[in-house]
Amino acid sequence: HPNFECVIDPDDPYLEEELQWSLFSNETFEQCSKLSHPLESTKHYAIYGSSNGLVCISDEILNFDSPIHIWNPSVRKLRTPPISTNINIKFSCVALQFGFHPGVNDYKAVRMMRTNKGALAVEVYSFRTDSWKMIEVIPPWLKCSWQHHKGTFFNGVAYHIIEKGPIFSVMSFDSASEEFQEFIAPDAICRRSALCIDVYKKHICLLCRFYSCEEEGVGKNDLWVLQEKRWKQLCPFRYPLGSYGTMGISIDNELLMERRDFLRGVGHLCLCNYESKKVSETGIELGVMKYGEIEVLFAITYIESLVLLNN
Repeated sequence: HPNFECVIDPDDPYLEEELQWSLFSNETFEQCSKLSHPLESTKHYAIYGSSNGLVCISDEILNFDSPIHIWNPSVRKLRTPPISTNINIKFSCVALQFGFHPGVNDYKAVRMMRTNKGALAVEVYSFRTDSWKMIEVIPPWLKCSWQHHKGTFFNGVAYHIIEKGPIFSVMSFDSASEEFQEFIAPDAICRRSALCIDVYKKHICLLCRFYSCEEEGVGKNDLWVLQEKRWKQLCPFRYPLGSYGTMGISIDNELLMERRDFLRGVGHLCLCNYESKKVSETGIELGVMKYGEIEVLFAITYIESLVLLNN
């Protein structure tokens, strides 16, 4: 919201305010621009991936028929993919990811949808052909009851953390070859609340935050990287103990953290250097969205670079 404030009138449930995303430089942390909805909609939207300046946005709460927009803010151009005709039932869980596949020189959107009864549907959108394709072959290990959590998109492959009973694993789907793979997570990962998936030094990685550490006054994020289809544990990220939340890893391989200031009701974006273990402030303040007595911190998204393509 323009001033990080959301004005809610309980007597007017139809009152809506414009939601804005702020774009910051990943080098200077200076604010470059504010991104309002390209169609001037007041409906809240979310960013589901960005690559080379193209941004994929859709509804904050996804449904199977949520409109998807691929947007170039620098030249104010927008493409809205056609509504898929492959789906005619409602799904309880929808996940959307977007990125570039260098192997086929195409931008892809991957949409995974699951019903309460465990049925799974996967669709892939091609920017080049402006069309959707339904994936016909779903592996047996996905035809069961499971919960989807966080995900990321890297080199044309969509990765998702999934939970099947007490077991966590990472599911990968190559948007070009249409191949699925499953990588069982390390045994030490046993809770989803502090679990994050991202890219560290060109490898998919898992971050798991632990409150206790061998060193007094030190917090840590355990780090595993996926190398040759195996998880390799590296030395953890360590930082001074405090009210930090893990947001991911920057393109400079530093840990993105949110330091929460509960007295002021805001958060501050920080970087933790892997080698020096030092935490530095970026000067970026994360806003607070108030709804009645509930305060929800929301993070400002990072777009990978300021190099914007005219597509």
